[in-house]
Order: sequence, then C-alpha cells, then structure tokens
Amino acid sequence: MTFKLRGTLPLAALTLGLAAPVAAPVAAQSSSNAQADSEIRLRRIEAEMRALQRKVFPDGAGKTFVPEITAGQAPAAITGTPAASAVSDILARMDAMEAQITRLTAQIEEGQNRSAKVEERLAKLEAAAAPDVAIAPTGTAAPVTATPVATPKPATPAVATPVVAKPATPAAARVAAVQAIEKPTTADAGENEYMYGFRLWEAKFYPEAQQQLQIFVDRYPKHKLISHGRNLLGRAWLDDGKPGTAAQFFLQNYLADKKGLRAPDSLLYLGNAMVKLKDTEKACGAFAEMAATYPEETIGRLKTQYDAARASVKCK
Repeated sequence: MTFKLRGTLPLAALTLGLAAPVAAPVAAQSSSNAQADSEIRLRRIEAEMRALQRKVFPDGAGKTFVPEITAGQAPAAITGTPAASAVSDILARMDAMEAQITRLTAQIEEGQNRSAKVEERLAKLEAAAAPDVAIAPTGTAAPVTATPVATPKPATPAVATPVVAKPATPAAARVAAVQAIEKPTTADAGENEYMYGFRLWEAKFYPEAQQQLQIFVDRYPKHKLISHGRNLLGRAWLDDGKPGTAAQFFLQNYLADKKGLRAPDSLLYLGNAMVKLKDTEKACGAFAEMAATYPEETIGRLKTQYDAARASVKCK
C-alpha cells in the first residue's frame, strides 16, 4: 500500500530521486582519487627513469627518452570517453615506463658485469707481464721463481778500456834521461813505437813506458806485436805499483786474442795482480784458467814463473 502526500509524488519515487544525486559525486570522487594516485605513481616512475637515464647516458643530450607524460601535465581528455578510460590509459603508460626502467636496470647490471670482466682480464695480463720473482709482504717468506735464460757467449768479449790517469810533469833530470833513450827508426813504424816503449820499460821509466805503449796499442791494433804491446802495457802498470789498472790490461789482452803470443803471460800476470790486490779467489781463477788453456806453457816456457806464482797463494 502506497501513501501519497497532497501534491507530491509517491514516497518511493521521492527516495529514488534523493538517492540518485548522491551516487554521482561518490563515483566522481573515487575517480579523482585514482587519478591522484596515478599521478603520484607517474611522477615517481619518471624520477626513477631520469635517474637511470643519467646513469646509462652520462653524456646527456640526445641519448635520453622523453616520457610521453611529463610531471604536472594531465593526459589529454578524449571527447566522449569516460574518466575511467583516461585512468586506464595512464596505468598502461606507467606499466610501459616500468618495463623500460626494468630494461635500463638490466643494461646497467650487464654493463657493470662486462666492466668487471674487463678489469679481471687486465689484472691477469698485468700479472703475466710482471717478473717471475714474487715479492712477499714484510715478515713473510716468499718463494722466488727465476726462469733461467741462456746467454750466448760472445766470440770476442767486449772489455772496457781502462781509465788511465795523466802522469805528473817530470823533473828536468828525468826528462833528460828519457830523451837519452833512442827510438828505433826501422821501416816498420809500428815496431818502432813498440820497441821504444819496451826500452822505456826496461829502463824503469814506467809512466813514460805506459804512455808510449798506449800510443802503440791505439795506433796499431792489427800489428803482429799487438799481443806483446798490450801485455807489456799491463806490466808497466804492475811494476809501477798499480795492480788494479794492470789487471784490466792483462784481462783485455787475454780476451781480445786467446791465441796471441802473450795471452798466457797476461793470465799469469793477471793472477799476480790479483795476489797483490789480496783477491785470492780471482788469483786462483786466473792460474786455473792458465793451466787449463795453456798447459804446455805451465810446464815449458813459463814453468818457473807459474810455479812461483801458484806458491804465493793458497788455492782450494
């Protein structure tokens, strides 16, 4: 049974009429809230997108992706489309941007992985190029691994030319005595130089003999008496009380031509020079080399001198 008021509609119709206007604002408010949440989410995703773009593309311009929806910009209204469709469109775009963020994140991780592998390879290459000797931290014993390298023996070892000090200016009487020694004047100019040096040495004018014999050695390196000249130059220094310089000339003469006529003599006098220098090991080495290389000389021409030299030092 329906009650009616005078001049009014039925009560059910009035109730429906009052309820209809209330339902529309509630739906509109829900749609507005969804749009606001979507806007916040969109801004957060865009911020993450820009951060990733700066990390992936540090050079900036021309390499970043411009989002289709910028912050503060509402999506364009489509005539005749309900508000729910606009929200769905925003959500779809946000899903697409999140997928892009995922791809960029994967690219970053992939790049970091490649960089780590490159650094690892470089470290291995540097370790391979480093010497084989390992250096341990302080207080730790480290095994030393050395790779032996075969060094070919040169046919003619290079020997540094000894440094000779310039002699002091002699007195007038000594100059006169030296000038009294006659220099040979044969057709062989090289032999004349050597014989003049020999005469100076024989007269015990050792500094002058050193100078003269050095002239012969420098000017006539191919002369038949060159082995004699180098050996006698060493003896001039040894007899002058300078065994260190003498030893260099003896060694030079032996190494330059082991078949030279005075090579055995140079080994013998090299041992004598080392004895004077109190270097027993090198002295014994020189005598052992002489006995091994020139056995006939140790029992022949140089026997007396060799035996006396060996007796002057105790070799193992």
